[in-house]
Amino acid sequence: MPDVPTRCRSCGAVDLRPVLSLGRTPLANALRTAEQLEEPEQTYPLEVVFCPRCALVQITETVPPEVLFSEYFYLSSFSDTVVQNAEALARRLIGSQALGPESLVLEIASNDGYLLQHYHHKGIPVIGIEPAANIARVAREERGIPTRCEFFGERLAAELRGSGKLADVIHGNNVLAHAADLNGVVRGISLVLKPRGVAVIEVPYVKDLIDHCEFDTIYHEHLCYFSLTALWRLFARHGLEIRDVERIPIHGGSLRIFVTGADGSAELEAPAGAVARLLDEEAAWSGDSEAFYRGFGSRVERLREDLLRLLAGLKAQGKRIAAYGASAKGSTLLNYFGIGRETLDFVVDRSTVKQGRYTPGTRLPIHAPERLLEEMPEYVLLLTWNFADEILAQQEAYRRRGGRFIIPIPECRVV
Repeated sequence: MPDVPTRCRSCGAVDLRPVLSLGRTPLANALRTAEQLEEPEQTYPLEVVFCPRCALVQITETVPPEVLFSEYFYLSSFSDTVVQNAEALARRLIGSQALGPESLVLEIASNDGYLLQHYHHKGIPVIGIEPAANIARVAREERGIPTRCEFFGERLAAELRGSGKLADVIHGNNVLAHAADLNGVVRGISLVLKPRGVAVIEVPYVKDLIDHCEFDTIYHEHLCYFSLTALWRLFARHGLEIRDVERIPIHGGSLRIFVTGADGSAELEAPAGAVARLLDEEAAWSGDSEAFYRGFGSRVERLREDLLRLLAGLKAQGKRIAAYGASAKGSTLLNYFGIGRETLDFVVDRSTVKQGRYTPGTRLPIHAPERLLEEMPEYVLLLTWNFADEILAQQEAYRRRGGRFIIPIPECRVV
């Protein structure tokens, strides 16, 4: 494994420990057009390390955010599960925070308005912050969500604060892991959150990643992989307190934290309730030491061997195999495992902005899901396994006709 970076992204410590190397891979969401198929692809190292001081798991490479996010191909609204969870959360916050026409809800990385639309429809003022111009345009034009096409950080937060735009609720769903300037984002939250406001942050949980061998969650957009211990230390550094935490199943297992206390001069209280209990649990499974992460790499290799053996056996029988989900996690799995056109005929995805393009590195054509019924490959490798229930229900007709899905994580199984 190459030398690790000199400083932790959160606390600045220099003694970082290697966890896993996935080699050099292309950017997971850099879908190719037909005209780009013969052009070389840029690849970057994908190395994971652990900080013993603050417990943050992180990758070593920082690809410039402008390269990753200025144009983006993930629209949250194409997942029914994501939209339903967003609606339930908005409904909950409207009640608990007594939100109304005088309130303000702000979302960091607001995507296509999938969440803010549920406040907007109730007459509650909203502001979306979305750096991808193509997605910000969808939010504004299709959903009427006021959206600033910028990266969120201390500078933008200071501008919002200076113009009197303080938020009763701040949402940050699956964005903190993407932040190159981690401390700048948290400082920004402290600047624009009202004294009695709440920031609701969701991040994939590193314990679930390790326990369920979810290595494909690792790609260049995901700079950090959080435990509650790492989050507690990060937010406390900026005078913010995690008042509550929930473990939720979305994205293979996530944490949802509720953050308050925007006065950096205030003395923080000791953790209590669910927060204290989970911090104690993490101490028990050594989430604060590198020992917990030892052996992860060998488990990934065993998973690779099992999946490649299964796919090779099916191809030897003359079976045709497609894939479902032109996702970032799918790109990590295909490129690290070395699965390409020799094994898979094509990929399908519900997202219309991905259809007609090609997967990074493996250069597989992406079609609409209807292609499964037209071609009827005997097997489909489910790359978006984190939405397995939703996708299997959507593909009932394909399964009725004899099609079967291969779910690769946490272990290979055929359904």
